[in-house]
Amino acid sequence: MAKQKVAMLTAGGLAPCLSSAVGGLIERYSDVAPDAELIAYKSGYQGVLLGDSIQISKEMRQKAPLLHRFGGSPIGNSRVKLTNAADCVKRGLVKEGENPLRVAAERLADDGVTILHTIGGDDTNTTAADLAAYLAANNYDLTVVGLPKTVDNDVVPIRQSLGAWTAAEVGAHFFDNVSNEQSAAPRTLVIHEVMGRHCGWLTAATARAYLSRTKNYEYVDGMMMNAGMKSIDAVYLPEMAFDLQAEAERLKEIMDKIGHATVFVSEGACLDAIVAEREAAGETIKRDAFGHVKIDTINVGGWFQKQFANLVNAERSLVQKSGYFARSAPANGDDLRLIHSMVDLAVESALNKVSGVTGHDEGQDGKLRTIEFPRIKGGKAFDLSTRWFAEVMDTIGQKYQEA
Repeated sequence: MAKQKVAMLTAGGLAPCLSSAVGGLIERYSDVAPDAELIAYKSGYQGVLLGDSIQISKEMRQKAPLLHRFGGSPIGNSRVKLTNAADCVKRGLVKEGENPLRVAAERLADDGVTILHTIGGDDTNTTAADLAAYLAANNYDLTVVGLPKTVDNDVVPIRQSLGAWTAAEVGAHFFDNVSNEQSAAPRTLVIHEVMGRHCGWLTAATARAYLSRTKNYEYVDGMMMNAGMKSIDAVYLPEMAFDLQAEAERLKEIMDKIGHATVFVSEGACLDAIVAEREAAGETIKRDAFGHVKIDTINVGGWFQKQFANLVNAERSLVQKSGYFARSAPANGDDLRLIHSMVDLAVESALNKVSGVTGHDEGQDGKLRTIEFPRIKGGKAFDLSTRWFAEVMDTIGQKYQEA
């Protein structure tokens, strides 16, 4: 086999798997293809366009296991869409008139790269698909194998994306502390905003992890710190129908009875309605290179706070967001096992010249395989009929139906 030159990049938002995935790739290639040269492009596709890369030295290979201890990305991220030439020109990544796909392909060819690993969500891997198609159409000999990361767990047709389990667990830890704010003042409304633009999986899974974390807590009888204070009273997801008046009446009853109310809300819940409301008022909504609404400018949790605070007669209300805390964590044990299995397959596929994205394929009974790029897309909805979600909602006592 000819000597391989392997490049890797991480792109999009952070997730609790990027550092481990990079470390895992370095470790696996060092085991099965020790003669392969390894580089990492800095800050995702930006590094490819600018030719900005890190040479993985012998010392880096030896210390690669340390990367499993960290969150974030050791090689940097960015949001760059290679088919959005105007945005690439605006950001100084290519010159006017240049095709970013061609610039990226020529950079990879000039660098002698034979294998490219992309670690990212649907945008990263659909961009990888565009690049792979361009390379094939223009006779570049390059294998592209992606690894699916997103805390939203919304990549079609992948059953479980890297980092999502950890984000749910860490989000539950975050809220275990925040929930104590219910003791700071009477009639407090606490809203926990969780990441999830189109998919409610992470919000639902965080609620599940929180209930599991707190269910066996012991309390001092007669004190205000009790199971009721640590409870969840409502969960709102993008996939659920939302009746403001009915929910406000239900939460007011809870507030009147126990003196506080706790809400978990996905950052994508009611997003379309909120955006439409603002655009109708003449506001210009900011969007990224992929055309997505810049969700951090919308403040969905704040919208829910504004709607509910007066309706439930809250004397105090606050929104707490676990997103950055959760997505920046190092991978937990479950995710580490998932990462290792996907990394091993990614390396095997790359060395056998099989391009695609590794994952458990829901279209093939959950088999772990390298899924064809054209089948990869984002925005997979959370299935509200999932058994564990029904159990969560039964515990909360909230009725719900699909939007």
